[in-house]
Amino acid sequence: MSTLREQGSLSPPPLKKRKFESTTTSKAVASFFTPTSKKDPDKIVWRVINRSLLLARYSPCTETIGPTVKRRKIAAFDLDSTLIQTTSGNIFAKDHTDWRWWHLSIPNVIKQLYTDGYALVVVTNQGSISLKDNPKTLKSDQRSLAAFKLKITAVFNHFDFPVLLLAACAQDGYRKPRTGMWDEVLEELDLNEGGGPDMQASFFVGDAGGRAARNGAKADHACSDRDFAANVGIEFKTPEEYFLHEEPLPFTRTFEPAALLSAASTTSTNTTSIIIEKKNSLDIILLCGSPGSGKSTFYWTKLKPLGYERINQDTLKTRDKCLKVASNLLAEKKLVAIDNTNADPETRAVWVQLAQKIGIPIRCVHFTASTKLCEHNDTVRALSTSYFNPEKRTILPHSAFVSFAARFKEPKPNEGFQDIVTVEFQFQGNDEQRQTWTKYWI
Repeated sequence: MSTLREQGSLSPPPLKKRKFESTTTSKAVASFFTPTSKKDPDKIVWRVINRSLLLARYSPCTETIGPTVKRRKIAAFDLDSTLIQTTSGNIFAKDHTDWRWWHLSIPNVIKQLYTDGYALVVVTNQGSISLKDNPKTLKSDQRSLAAFKLKITAVFNHFDFPVLLLAACAQDGYRKPRTGMWDEVLEELDLNEGGGPDMQASFFVGDAGGRAARNGAKADHACSDRDFAANVGIEFKTPEEYFLHEEPLPFTRTFEPAALLSAASTTSTNTTSIIIEKKNSLDIILLCGSPGSGKSTFYWTKLKPLGYERINQDTLKTRDKCLKVASNLLAEKKLVAIDNTNADPETRAVWVQLAQKIGIPIRCVHFTASTKLCEHNDTVRALSTSYFNPEKRTILPHSAFVSFAARFKEPKPNEGFQDIVTVEFQFQGNDEQRQTWTKYWI
């Protein structure tokens, strides 16, 4: 298997330029002086959507992928380590020439799919490309984008039939396993009406299948391609299964939203059944938990009705400002809830000391949701409906959850708390919202 992949690329090697050789051809000169109206249209047309999705329509012949020829069967492929791989052996290509076919059969297999009536689509995550105007990185971003376009043009020039490419270049709803790119595919292929795509015949091939290390090959870096296909509702295959006809291998998902909800529904402790009572005429309640663990929802549904005023560093920006506002509220005899992560004893001690200085109790509410669950919640909140995101928060980087987990120390009564209430995650929402939440988002 590996020897076939190592035979080389069908792409011709780049020509070495002589030191003083001109690269201007008679064809290029003729094209320069040809009026635009008489020039052949470009084979590949690029567009940027919402400053984060790069779209290319490759049309080498008179037939187009769009409304003129409506193909309802969709053959979708990931790009890197699925259709192509680097010649250098590096994970990331050195330049636009550093590529070869993942397997030598791929051009013919793709062509046969087109002959069989499929629309050919490539959907790929390309986080190293930025489509936003950032003066600090403008030149490097332009070089990365130019190199990617050159590589795609070289790859697609092996085809004499239309191909559609979508590249997600940001951490937003377009990035797999989220389904934003699939929505754009249906729009581009004019399949949102009139029956839609043939979901039974359509499929997606990608290398991120959640497989463990096997036969000398490394474990898959993620399960995002398999999860993307599951979210869309089409069949998934790895490159080995599709191009080499190998048997499927076992895979694992590090986070299964639907299974988690099923397990959570059998537990007795959850945010809907937790009853937190007002114990003192004046006190502080300190919330402790990862971003995305449900702290703010708990405040609005449980503590706000009890009369607690919210102190949140995302809003107030600095801890000093939080302390000042909290002190002023307590001086006015108002109850205070500290809605921050409060990961470690040192951070929590600041609020314990404030309570002791004033001579009032401080209580703790500890949210136990796992890192993966919190990252999932945060992504759903930022990228789905307003129901999950009434405060219009943006998505947090992965590092925010890793950082919390590294700093976290479980709160203990000897830190000075009157009591500690433990809150496990429990989903709250209707069936439609549950269906949204149980998709794969990370």
